[in-house]
Amino acid sequence: MDSRISARALAAALGGWRGSCPAYESLADGVRLLCLDNRLAPSTALPAERELAAALALSRTTVAAAYRSLRDTGHIESRRGSGSVTLPLRRNDPGRLDADDATIDLQQASPAAWPGLPGVIAEALGNAHALVGRIGYDVVGDPTLRARIADHYRRRGLPTTAEQILVTTGAQSAIHLIASVLLNRADRVMLETPTYPHAADAFRRVGARLIGVPVDSEHGWDIERAEQSFARALPSMAYLMPDFHNPTGRTMTESEATSFFSGARSAGTLIVVDETTAQLDIDRHGPPASFPDDDRVIRVASLGKTVWGGLRVGWVRAAPDIVRRLASGRPVHDLGTPELEQAIATALVPRLDEIAAQRGEVLRAGRDSVREALRRTFPEWEVPDVHGGVSLWVGIGEPLSTPLVMNARARGLALSAGSRFAVEGGHDRKLRVPFTAPPATLERAVDILRAAWDDVRGGTTVSAREDFATVV
Repeated sequence: MDSRISARALAAALGGWRGSCPAYESLADGVRLLCLDNRLAPSTALPAERELAAALALSRTTVAAAYRSLRDTGHIESRRGSGSVTLPLRRNDPGRLDADDATIDLQQASPAAWPGLPGVIAEALGNAHALVGRIGYDVVGDPTLRARIADHYRRRGLPTTAEQILVTTGAQSAIHLIASVLLNRADRVMLETPTYPHAADAFRRVGARLIGVPVDSEHGWDIERAEQSFARALPSMAYLMPDFHNPTGRTMTESEATSFFSGARSAGTLIVVDETTAQLDIDRHGPPASFPDDDRVIRVASLGKTVWGGLRVGWVRAAPDIVRRLASGRPVHDLGTPELEQAIATALVPRLDEIAAQRGEVLRAGRDSVREALRRTFPEWEVPDVHGGVSLWVGIGEPLSTPLVMNARARGLALSAGSRFAVEGGHDRKLRVPFTAPPATLERAVDILRAAWDDVRGGTTVSAREDFATVV
């Protein structure tokens, strides 16, 4: 057994789990979703039935029935002396459905590959003899690629040298590296809530204590809460996505960015600026968020959202001494970014402005289509206007995000519940709806959502148990 979750923590993680089906099945579905989202890791001991019943104000009989349902679908097993323990999911990718023509997967908010990518890959392969002549192990990155990334920042008005760049295997790898090298156990880390969940997971993994600062599509960042958190908690690090924030799509104003920077400087806080969505502009109103060129600002970016999720190349832009520290700590994680991927990236980085323009048109079609369909189909929901990024942060009015996602999954639509993006619980009245799929697919997804929403609010419940038993 690797870990244990308390009844109180599990109750908070479950959020708005109640649906229209019997309480024990709604509870079991809530636990299944936590397993699918990897918020409950394999070999985690669940609370005793009596403890969870007290935390959720349920009868012990209801919790026992939920645990029985979870055993039937292979999500937990009961061990003598150890209680109920979560099991490894019976597939490689725990958060997705098996792909087929009838499945719509909107969990991964990433557009299809940029159309020009195959030609760039073919060109890089044509130069394979030069690639294999290199040693292949380099924890800092190819010098030419680093120089071109530095040029990219200079074109944005941010003077940069190659010594300030470290190439990684994607942005997530960069965040893990930053967390493991620059943080100590129990250090405080400020994050937006909602936030990119894998970043929060990376900070939790090193034992950091997370502090949430609210952000929403309409009002932006809670600057008063941020200022109080900087002054009282003195966080070691702040992780922010200021430009086309995922999942809300919001961009910081200059005033908001200045407030965060001032608070961080006063508290001695490192700022990690995640720029993975920064170039996904559709019809931006006003300038992008701007943090000054300062040694305490670390920027993370990648080609995953702009070019293709399967191209695992990202980078860190930071002060040279931080780059050296990250490079020194990297061999514990990996021994460098693959040479072929770096060669492809070297050809792509100078074309990022061109690529971003094409992506903007693709995203515009998806955004406009799903926004119109949602407003037409769900006039009672709050569907925001966003000017870039990858998703809409939709207000559904009731704390039913989790049962809605479970019901939609049984109908062949994979989404992530709002609570998946929470730092300290909540967001059960929110649903992230990516607009990275083709318009026709998104319109079909809205139709499925309509049926699922009617179901969880009191219609005939679609059973997800058989689906979980065969697919997961």
